[in-house]
Amino acid sequence: MANEGVRWVAHYRYSVMWSPEDEAYVATVAEFASLSWIADSKAEALSGLEAMLEDVVADLVANGEEIPQPFAERRYSGNLKVRVSPEVHRNVAIAAAEQHVSINRYLSERLASTT
Repeated sequence: MANEGVRWVAHYRYSVMWSPEDEAYVATVAEFASLSWIADSKAEALSGLEAMLEDVVADLVANGEEIPQPFAERRYSGNLKVRVSPEVHRNVAIAAAEQHVSINRYLSERLASTT
C-alpha cells in the first residue's frame, strides 16, 4: 500500500493557475481539495505541491489512513442518478423530444459537450 500511495502522487489531477489576489501561481490537486501551493512561477508552484503531497501521503501511510485514489485510476460505471425538480425534468423531456432522442441520449450529449 505504501508504494501504491507514492506511485499515485504522480497520477493525481494537478492544476496551476494565476491568482490575482495572491499575485502568484497557485497549484492545487483535485483529490486533496484542501491542499495548495503558492509560488512565483508555475513550475515552482507545481513542484512545491508535489513535494508537499509526497509528505502528506507518507503521513497517511504511516498512520494507516486511507489514501485518495487518483481520478485517473478510478473505475466508473457510466451510470449517473440525478434528482431534479419536476420543472427541470419537464424541460429536459421537451428538449429531448424536440430533438427526437431519448432523455438519456439528450443529457449524455449535453454533458459530453461541456467537458
